[in-house]
Amino acid sequence: MSQMEGLASLKAAAPEAPKYEKKVDKQGRAYATGKRKNAVARVWLKPGSGKITVNERAVEVFFARPVLRMLIQQPLVTANRAGQFDVICTVSGGGLSGQAGAVRHGLSKALTNYEPELRGALKKAGFLTRDSRVVERKKYGHKKARRSFQFSKR
Repeated sequence: MSQMEGLASLKAAAPEAPKYEKKVDKQGRAYATGKRKNAVARVWLKPGSGKITVNERAVEVFFARPVLRMLIQQPLVTANRAGQFDVICTVSGGGLSGQAGAVRHGLSKALTNYEPELRGALKKAGFLTRDSRVVERKKYGHKKARRSFQFSKR
């Protein structure tokens, strides 16, 4: 019986959550890369008036569809930081929706680099997770990735 009581006192302490530090460069900018499908976005975040620039163009010009602009704004709205940061990003590869997803992923990571205490809210919303779904490759003997040629018995 005394051995069981001894085991209870040896109970290991719960490991502490890792502490995240602010990561900014000499100009006071936070940097992160975001990825979605085949698109890669490099995002710089600095305090400012809320101007978003994508490939040296205004976000309204680059992403004409309102849905894509809303997708990019999601991390800032979730963190209650809309209009407080200037965002400069370069994006390449993929299509427009993949590029918007890559900018959102990169912006979320840059926000956590600038303000580590926002990590919980952004992670809960799912913005820090890299969406690993990519287009499946075409197989030989098939018309597309899974679609076979039409079968005819005669």
